[in-house]
Amino acid sequence: MEPTAAPSESAPDDPTAPSEPISERSPFGEMDLGGFFRFWEEHNEALYERLESKHVWTEEAKQELAEKVDDPLENEMVLNLGPQHPATHGVLRCVVKVDGETIEKSVLDIGYLHRGIEKLAEHKTYQEFMPYTDRMDYLSPYSNNVAWCLAVEKLAGIAVPERAQWIRMIMCELARISSHLLWLGVGVMDAGAMSAFLWTFQSREDIYSIFDNVAGARFTVSHSRIGGIATEPEPEAWEMIREFVDGFPDVIEGFETLLNRNRIWIDRNKDVGTVTREEALEIGLCGPNLRASGVEYDLRRFEPYLRYEDVDFNIPMRTEGDSLARYFIRLDEMRESLRIIEQCLERMPKGPIRTDDAKQAYPSKDEVYYSMEGMIHDFMYTDVGTTAPKGAHSYHAVENPKGELGFYLTSDGTGQPYRCRINAPSFANLQALEYMMEGNMIGDVVILIGSVDPVMGEADK
Repeated sequence: MEPTAAPSESAPDDPTAPSEPISERSPFGEMDLGGFFRFWEEHNEALYERLESKHVWTEEAKQELAEKVDDPLENEMVLNLGPQHPATHGVLRCVVKVDGETIEKSVLDIGYLHRGIEKLAEHKTYQEFMPYTDRMDYLSPYSNNVAWCLAVEKLAGIAVPERAQWIRMIMCELARISSHLLWLGVGVMDAGAMSAFLWTFQSREDIYSIFDNVAGARFTVSHSRIGGIATEPEPEAWEMIREFVDGFPDVIEGFETLLNRNRIWIDRNKDVGTVTREEALEIGLCGPNLRASGVEYDLRRFEPYLRYEDVDFNIPMRTEGDSLARYFIRLDEMRESLRIIEQCLERMPKGPIRTDDAKQAYPSKDEVYYSMEGMIHDFMYTDVGTTAPKGAHSYHAVENPKGELGFYLTSDGTGQPYRCRINAPSFANLQALEYMMEGNMIGDVVILIGSVDPVMGEADK
């Protein structure tokens, strides 16, 4: 749109006429607005150009087939799946070039849920940023809380009491089970079934009730604190955890009875989206997706944090590398999480749940309510927060349900991080999705997206 000319002096009373040119009234100054709104058009042009110029292994296979058979019905089409689509598990856009039912090329377009969370962290105190981590992988918020706390504690050299570390482990493993349950229910629904989705939510409701009792919130818990945890779980919470651990193995067996020999489920997943060990390492897969391709790597074992070096558990692994292997891995991981929780309950030590240093963690509410010094420290910590030495930097990662979640922090000596960068597992695993889709059928796309288990809240960081 061309800038409108200034009104003539002969018509000063015309209420519809602008008083000055658009270019002058625009907050963009003299910018040509005709070109300013071309971003989306240029973005799409670049995306489709990348799709057309992409060289993939299916081109050789198609050439060999064309030399043998001249099919007059052969045709190609470019389709968009998402970003507003229930099967994309979030605002993920898949641009695919199909030949009949077969996907020849695929390009992923992410960023539709971008919230600038890394920059938000740099304008918040370390503790203020805690609720934002809940909104990243919103299917396992407690794990995100703990990952952030461990990174800050490493940066500032804060020691966490033993009891708090064991409680964190229990809650992280419950979050892992909750995340895998949703993955299972949605994955089965993607394959055409509905009942299993509702059944998985029955068990997730039990976990949410535990979170509600422990943290006071069902979903975005924000219960972990720098230096420990917010509150001591009540006796009722321990009974609920024990009851869940005792009853959940039967639930897993029920899912296996339903799915392990189900013809539709097996046919939709077996040999679909296969990624070999070498390809998984080259692409950069992590978490269950990596272990399903034959790489026995788990941060809880190889770079232990909290008290994972003190508990006994196996690392589930399979070598098939297909969507069915990724299903079996997650079922086995839920069983191992139960083993870890049982050991935590048996070995839970007594003691404080938060470090006793008012410059590193919030004081207890008893101190805040009944002493002037406690109130002063609470106010100062809220205002300034934890401070790390100037120039200090750290990276700490945990084994989240979807893979390695890590935070890189740099300190300038204030109560806010100078730089924050997030290594999100969903972002890493999405790199494999383009490769997995190419050569498969268009009907397998929803299965492949589900098997990778992305959450766009952490991918579009």
